[in-house]
Amino acid sequence: MAASVLWAIDYEVYGEVQGVFFRKYTEEQGRKLGVVGWVKNTAHGTVTGQVQGPKEKVEIMKNWLRSVGSPMSRIDQAVFSNEREISTLEFQSFTTKY
Repeated sequence: MAASVLWAIDYEVYGEVQGVFFRKYTEEQGRKLGVVGWVKNTAHGTVTGQVQGPKEKVEIMKNWLRSVGSPMSRIDQAVFSNEREISTLEFQSFTTKY
């Protein structure tokens, strides 16, 4: 059976996503799904990052970023960019950057 295609995507989430444990929940969700990447707050009140992993798991993470988030967050919009196939994972785990 062929190995899953590895996928990478950048994201930025708009809304009430700072000060509501969004990064913590994003990190937990990424680890639960077995994807790698990172998440961090931006100076303009959004959360940005990258997800890498098997395409189907990256899709699940995209849906989570678009519609679930942390319990107290309010997601207005999630923008995904630079979606691409990769040959190897560039990160060891899912982490929060500061």
